Amino acid sequence: MLVKPKKGRSVPDPNRGDLLPEKGRNVEVNAYWYRREAAGDIEKISRKGDKNDRKL
Repeated sequence: MLVKPKKGRSVPDPNRGDLLPEKGRNVEVNAYWYRREAAGDIEKISRKGDKNDRKL
């Protein structure tokens, strides 16, 4: 999952032991990153050409 911090936020990356860079980073999908997203600390970045074409 590619994520970046929202403007003005400093978000620690527990797997690397540093802060998430402003341009974003590919991180392992886990509960930590879902909690950061729910708290409004990060946003997911979709790559060019990525489409959610899954049909339910």
